[in-house]
Amino acid sequence: MKNAIILHGMPSQEEYYDPNVLSMSNLHWIPWLQSAFIKQDIHAVTPEVPFAFRPQWDLWVREVERFEMNSDTILVGHSCGGGFWLRYLSERKDLKVGRLVLVAPWLDPDGDETDGFFEFDLDPNLIKRTAGITLFHSDNDMGNVHKSVAQIRDKLPGVTYREFKGYGHFTESHMGGSKFPELLEAVVK
Repeated sequence: MKNAIILHGMPSQEEYYDPNVLSMSNLHWIPWLQSAFIKQDIHAVTPEVPFAFRPQWDLWVREVERFEMNSDTILVGHSCGGGFWLRYLSERKDLKVGRLVLVAPWLDPDGDETDGFFEFDLDPNLIKRTAGITLFHSDNDMGNVHKSVAQIRDKLPGVTYREFKGYGHFTESHMGGSKFPELLEAVVK
């Protein structure tokens, strides 16, 4: 059975604890995408990583490894979640998955926000262990996301690259809504 794991990014500590903000796995386009997958008979989960504002590698790994991953698994990651999937798959060279979709992937290129979370070597053969990698990037995203995207494209030249105009960091406020049909189309085509 096809399944999908949709992984959120790294919020600020203020956003994480704000009682007026939904949990990270329930923000932006994530619930919409989960629902769209389910309606296409793809079992979809949205893990909620504890203390996501202060990424700890072992907590993120423990959270995602609660779910089955195989060649039928679609992995989607937003921001830090996209960077997480790149490290996770780079370190697990025996794991083959379905499509990998990176939305505004972030790798902490300046090395000053995640205390070693992204200290790894990106496996240049990673794409061979997937059914394809698609990277979504917006022309007006943050500078450190632009740097991360450049690193990824340099190390993984076979990645399908999709640039958007004015989508910012692919958040609900930047996109003007919570639907992201371009992402669904890229995965289920």
